[in-house]
Amino acid sequence: MSSRGTSWLAWSLAALSVVMFVGSVALWVLAHSTHVARSLDTDLTTGSLLGQALFLVFPLVGALIASRRPENPIGWLCLVDGLLWTTTDILDYHSLYAMASPGSVPFPVGLAGVNHWLWVPTVGLLGTYVFLLFPDGRLPSRRWRPLAWLSGVVIASGSLGLMLSPGPLDMPRGIRNPFGLEAVPWVAVAAYATLPLLPLCMLASALSLVMRYRRSRGDVRQQIKWIAFAASLVALTYLIAIVASFIHPSEIWFAAGLPLWLDLIEYAALLSITSVPIAIGFAVLKYRLYDIDVIINRTLVYGSLTGALALVYFGGVTVTQALFRNITGHEQLPQLVVVVSTLLIAALFNPLRRRIQSFIDRRFYRAKYDARKILEAFSVRLRDETDLEALNEDLVEVVRETMQPAHVSLWLRPEKALKGAQID
Repeated sequence: MSSRGTSWLAWSLAALSVVMFVGSVALWVLAHSTHVARSLDTDLTTGSLLGQALFLVFPLVGALIASRRPENPIGWLCLVDGLLWTTTDILDYHSLYAMASPGSVPFPVGLAGVNHWLWVPTVGLLGTYVFLLFPDGRLPSRRWRPLAWLSGVVIASGSLGLMLSPGPLDMPRGIRNPFGLEAVPWVAVAAYATLPLLPLCMLASALSLVMRYRRSRGDVRQQIKWIAFAASLVALTYLIAIVASFIHPSEIWFAAGLPLWLDLIEYAALLSITSVPIAIGFAVLKYRLYDIDVIINRTLVYGSLTGALALVYFGGVTVTQALFRNITGHEQLPQLVVVVSTLLIAALFNPLRRRIQSFIDRRFYRAKYDARKILEAFSVRLRDETDLEALNEDLVEVVRETMQPAHVSLWLRPEKALKGAQID
């Protein structure tokens, strides 16, 4: 297929994903306009719709990669995975509207039966082949071929097993799987015996990316840093959300009556998912590729800074409130205490940021930290040094330690000191 044809196909699939999302919004509005039962209303939150909107980043980034790098399957994988996500979303709202208003939409049971197993390839493609083939679309080596075949077999057999397994559907509730083989109950047992292999394949695929990173250099290493950073961000935010859910249990996310801080954590967890396709797009297209080191550095600094300031603020307020309650018997803190705590945080911001930046530079960016220290020390000697020969030696030593070239030579013209230097 020509480059124009592949570009047209990629953007057509992305447009189809957007159309299905618009259909999901329409079904969401129609379901809200009916007399929805309490058990169904929990599935019609604004947060769930926002999460589906964020997943549009997958097909859009996938179309961008596939149209510019059609030979790389990473773009097509993101595109197909995004299309599957939007398909499951519209089928979810189709089932919800069918439950809220029976007879309003066609084929409610059949489409719900399709949606019963569609999550397997949706999760499987993203969790296995994207990591296994990233960033150039090829396996790290021939030794990983069995994993690629095993992942495909697990995804296919798990999907087929769930499609044919008898039993009730999640939605519409109370309806049995229309494709289930009621006379063959062992199909369900085989399906659920196969599915545990899927997370193992995903873990092995992530391990292949780690092994590829250890053997890589240059651009490939920077590309892997992008997706590793995005995956770490998603894992961290979801870990925080899980811990928060234990503190304030709720049946679903974005339920009514949740505290503002918990809503913010849940929105941050959803928003972090968009970092994965964005990182894939930056890495594959090599756009501002080497900025990832700066991004990681700033994330470490300001993430640690935010956590430290939050700990100081809430810890100080909690301790002060406990002391105030024991001394005076009142629960409410004076407004002055809150103002003083805020001023303290403002005063600590810059000194704490500099200390955290220095610590991270020493621990994770040692070479750049040492180079900066060497240049600072040389600038101090430069102001006081009067011996030209000693200054020449210091300059050569600084260049050797900071830039680490294969060879350093310094030529001086007699009539003009320090005319030029050459570094090989």
